[in-house]
Amino acid sequence: MNYAISPTAALIVVDVQADFMPGGALACDQGDAIVPGIDRLLSQRAFRHVVATQDWHPAGHVSFASSHPGRAAFEQLDLYGQPQTLWPDHCVQGTAGAELHPDIDWTTLDAVIRKGSDPRIDSYSGFRENHGPQGRRPATGLGGWLQDRGVDTVYLCGLARDVCVLWTAQDAVALGLRTHLLWDLSRPVTAESDPATRQALQAAGIGILESDALTAA
Repeated sequence: MNYAISPTAALIVVDVQADFMPGGALACDQGDAIVPGIDRLLSQRAFRHVVATQDWHPAGHVSFASSHPGRAAFEQLDLYGQPQTLWPDHCVQGTAGAELHPDIDWTTLDAVIRKGSDPRIDSYSGFRENHGPQGRRPATGLGGWLQDRGVDTVYLCGLARDVCVLWTAQDAVALGLRTHLLWDLSRPVTAESDPATRQALQAAGIGILESDALTAA
């Protein structure tokens, strides 16, 4: 089945940053494998609207295991009444690891949405931060940006498929957007998570497709 890219569709490229690549601080499984395909997709200029998200944490961020003495990376604790995974220090503002991948031509981007810059709150979704001390999930501004441009459909790719891409897709659905994940242009933190990710996507009504199924409208 082919999917025609309509003028009211947007491409959201999630967190394709150096720290999520092999050898990075929080490497995703085969994260570098998606880089050529994303670069090729952007070069085709098939989408009228293209947005990238970028993890942009201050040093000492609450999600870092190093901020919790005696705790190790990938442990969980309770934060504001929600489970919080503790991560290695990653995508620290102004560092090389936080930069968008240099092998992708980003000149077609319309906007970059930086997230996770509040030292008290983690941020997975491109649309909303995680739960904060007031029990709310603050908006990043991406939803309003898309609405202002009449976008009704989004296609997502990037990293990590089982965390930030998944949360972004679920929040897109919650905003009433038709949502698709480009499976071949995303990778998880660990491949073992893929069955659960597929199940969560299907439960939310999110389409799963390969990028070669896309055609220009």
